[in-house]
Order: sequence, then structure tokens, then C-alpha cells
Amino acid sequence: MVALGADYFRALETPRMARLAPNVFAAAFPLMKLMPARYILDRACADGVLTAGTRIVETTSGTFGMALALLAAARGYPLTLVTAASLIDATYARRLQMLGVSLVVSPDEQGNGDQRARLDEVNRIRRYEPGSFWPRQYDNPENAIAYARLAELLVRTVSKIDYLVGCVGSGGSLCGTGTFLRAMFPDLAIIAVDTHRSVLFGQPAGKRLLRGLGNSVLPANLQHDLVDEVHWIGAYPAFREASRLLRQHGIFQGPTSAAAALAARWVARSHPDARVALIMADEGYRYVDTVFNDAWLAKLPGWSSPTLPEPILLSAIEPASEAEWTRFAWERRSLAEVVGAHSDNQEPAPGRS
Repeated sequence: MVALGADYFRALETPRMARLAPNVFAAAFPLMKLMPARYILDRACADGVLTAGTRIVETTSGTFGMALALLAAARGYPLTLVTAASLIDATYARRLQMLGVSLVVSPDEQGNGDQRARLDEVNRIRRYEPGSFWPRQYDNPENAIAYARLAELLVRTVSKIDYLVGCVGSGGSLCGTGTFLRAMFPDLAIIAVDTHRSVLFGQPAGKRLLRGLGNSVLPANLQHDLVDEVHWIGAYPAFREASRLLRQHGIFQGPTSAAAALAARWVARSHPDARVALIMADEGYRYVDTVFNDAWLAKLPGWSSPTLPEPILLSAIEPASEAEWTRFAWERRSLAEVVGAHSDNQEPAPGRS
């Protein structure tokens, strides 16, 4: 068993600080989710909740699961990950299994990640193994607290920050980093990047082509009243931005990071005197055969249609196509204030414990 706090994989959770424009500073991570995964496991060990031989069980759409897999393998914990058929590819599954992961793949006929079914499966496994540890990435406040280190790195690199831009899935990275930064810079504007047919900011759930952000349930770690503006970015603009980042900056990040970069570049153009910090969470290796493959892209319906150079400002929340990019002034309000206290999209995930 590796000692508590062992420094394995530290380089993977340390971002490259890149300048994408005179006023855009990006924290480009090899594997950002190592930051909260390590912090959560270390705290659980220190509290005596996670002991030698304890099985870890979690639901994941990708990178948090890989972070847990690396740490569990190094520290000697058995690990079960629950994912959906639409989220896992054969190559990624093999990487997890090489690290000793027991992988449970839930059917996903709707193609939206089926988070509710995955959470049900996590609870079933925990009933079968009552001593197991559930990191609860969506609800565990330690997820957000872990990003104090990222906030410090950004301040050291950028100094004063006017805008923070990042994608939202569990809510941990954007809300955690934003909370720490706003304590230093009260006027900081926080821009949340989501994708169409994600329920996080009031859209109805549906099939999503752009993965790694968005959700089909509402995580407790998402603090809506921190957010000034929401951008919903379809898969096609994100895919194009991923290729542009590689060609023009030598930055090989996944389409989730590219979506955030697209929004950050627009913010920087709109506010040329502002200093914009950008969180880029994932590398591009999972997407070599898809997002970075011209033959695969050419088969997408409507791929040849041009991408708008800027987002469409919405007066009401509504989904759009994978080729579109929209934005909405959230103005630091709660979800209930924006979409109504009785919205069907507000139902939290079941099985919280």
C-alpha cells in the first residue's frame, strides 16, 4: 500500500500555463481530475473512511475514472467504475482494465449518459459491499475544495483575473476555482460552458454528441449563483476549435477543453482590456480516431456548414443543434430564479448518501 499523500502522478495534475491571446491565459491539464481524486482519497484516508483493501466505487464519464484508476492501482485499492455505453470506447476501457478496474457498463438507449441508471447501479454495488467507499464526485464538497491549488497557480501566472471560463460537468472545477478566485477578486466574472441538451442550466435532457461536460442530473457541487453567463456550445464548433488549438498553438486537448477555449477567446475579444483565465481539463488522445480524424468528421450530418464566429444571445433558455453556439445572461441567480421553481429539469439525482 502506497503511503498517504504519495506524490505519484503529480505532473499529470499540474497544468501547462499557455497564453492563447494577449489577454487569454489557459491552464491546460494532462489529467485535471487527478487534483480532486487525490484530495478526496487523501481526506478519506486521514479520516479513517478509506482503509487498506477498501473497494472504491464511482460513476464516471471518463477522466475522473481514469484519475481514480491510477491512484487506486498505485495505492492498492480495488476499484469499480460504472459508466454508460455511450461514454466508453474499447481503447479507453482497455486502459482502465489494465489498471485493474472492474468496469460496469450501463445500457444507454437515449445516448445521454443515463446518469440516473448509473447512480442506481452504484447504490446496488454499495449494498452488496457495504464497506465500500464512494467518492461522490458530484456532491462531495471536497471536489471543489481541491481546486485551491489551481486558483493559486492562476494567480501566480496571471496576477489579477477579470474573467474565469471553464466547462461544467460535476461543477467542482469551475465553482471551486471560482470561489477561491472571487475571494481575491470580488468583481470576477465566471463564464460556465455547457452543451445543448444538458440539464445543468435548465435545458431538457437529451442525446449529446459533445462529451466530458454537461449532465443529465443536477450535481450539488454546481453553484448556479456564482455564474455570470452560460455558453452552450455544440459539438461541431468544439471539434473545429480542438483542431485549431493543435495547429496554431501546439495544444493537444480534447473537445471539452476546446469548447472552453472558444468561449474564452470570444470573451477576450469582447473585453480586450480584461484578463481571461481558462480551464482546459483534458488531453486529446481519446479523440484521435474521431475529433482529430477528417474522415470521421466528414460523416457527421451537417459538418460542412460553417461555424458562427460568435454565440447567439438568448432571451430564453432553449436547446440548439450541434452546429450552434448560444449564450445566456445568468447574472448570479439560482436555477429556480431563472427557470422556475417547478421546472422538470431541476430534479436532483437519486441515491444521494
